Amino acid sequence: MEQAVRDGIIKVNPTRVTGWQKLYKQAEDELLDPRALALPDWETLVALADALVAASHDQYRGWGDVAIFAACTAARIGEVSGCRVGDIDTTQWIWTVRRQTTPAPGGLTDKGTEGKRARKVPVVAQRILSAGPNPDARLFTGPGGGRISTAVLRDATHWDDVVAKLGYEHLRRHDLRHIGLTWFADAGVQVHVLRRIASHGSLTTTQRYLHPDVHKITAAGAALSAHFSVLRAPRLLPSPIVVTR
Repeated sequence: MEQAVRDGIIKVNPTRVTGWQKLYKQAEDELLDPRALALPDWETLVALADALVAASHDQYRGWGDVAIFAACTAARIGEVSGCRVGDIDTTQWIWTVRRQTTPAPGGLTDKGTEGKRARKVPVVAQRILSAGPNPDARLFTGPGGGRISTAVLRDATHWDDVVAKLGYEHLRRHDLRHIGLTWFADAGVQVHVLRRIASHGSLTTTQRYLHPDVHKITAAGAALSAHFSVLRAPRLLPSPIVVTR
């Protein structure tokens, strides 16, 4: 196809993939420095939520609530959609994440979380208090009462246009999770607890959310541990001396 373009047979290569460089850079940022994807503070998150509501049809407040809840719990949008009233312990305000809503043939469906493991996440009280007493009721729904997904949230709120106007054109729905994990880390949550909240398989993945200064401290600890390992290693005994006459 490229040769056909050079030969003047066709004007544009219809098989050329465009925009992959930007997508690759976003994926690389997420893997190497997810902190760079986080919003700076609470006020910015609220401004984002309000802008999403303003851009949606009939200014549905639920879209803003979804964004704030996802950021504050470091949860995926599908997990937020799958959350029900009965999943939240209103004594300790802990959400047991048991399911997520995902696309399926014929529409959206609920299934287990990634890794098929439930996990516990701290939550704020306001939303659960307004959701009603039915334990099977979904905490978050669309304006018509239906299940939501990341694509539904994007289309209903004109997400891409909103974040671009706010100066955060890199921000995707999944990045709300990065916001939460970054803020948890900055709040001093211990890394092993943060790993459980995030449901990360590898501790290395969780450590990427730590502040760079903390990275230096943990690296110093690792260096000291390595030093002690050398000191504890058995020393080689000298070879016996053979005396000849």
